[in-house]
Amino acid sequence: MADRLHLIVGLGNPGAKYARNRHNIGFMALDAIARRWNAKPWRAKFQAEVTEAAAEGGKLLLMKPQTFMNESGRAVGEAMRFHKVALGDIIVFHDELDLAPAKLRVKTGGGIAGHNGLRSISAHCGNDYVRVRMGIGHPGDKTMVHAYVLSDFARSEEGWAEDMARLCGDVLPRLIKGEGERFQNDMALEMAKRGWSDVPVVSAPPCSKP
Repeated sequence: MADRLHLIVGLGNPGAKYARNRHNIGFMALDAIARRWNAKPWRAKFQAEVTEAAAEGGKLLLMKPQTFMNESGRAVGEAMRFHKVALGDIIVFHDELDLAPAKLRVKTGGGIAGHNGLRSISAHCGNDYVRVRMGIGHPGDKTMVHAYVLSDFARSEEGWAEDMARLCGDVLPRLIKGEGERFQNDMALEMAKRGWSDVPVVSAPPCSKP
């Protein structure tokens, strides 16, 4: 139904310190979606920043949890219960180490690949929600992962990260109409047009834990 509410979640850590971290690409996507669909100003609710918008295919409740990544499910679960959102109508944008930079995949349910934000959402809400996996690449050594995800995008990465976030807003109607594969394919085509077909992983300096 066109008037069905979809809960669109971006994962990240709150505060200016983390705003450009690779781990915050989900927040970047939500900001781009809000701009694209002329959302109302962000406000505090459900332990999150939230806003409303309407896109082709449905109404949107946009959410950026402010609980820090590991407790994201608290905010998502609260909004889900309050608005009686079906689990299948929750769409989560998040960083994905197991995908090359600038690549994107969509899946429903399945494993969480060690992502603490997804782990929290699954614990509070259930597992069969839609995940938009935004590839940031892997630093090659698991001991470097923490520093890598909590470091800012390098200058050479900013172009593809910003394009991917912006395109998520443009192509969002595919997702809310249940056309996950077409969303994924359209994203790949548009990223390729912009020259982001083969992006190398950039190493990151050590950083402190939030």
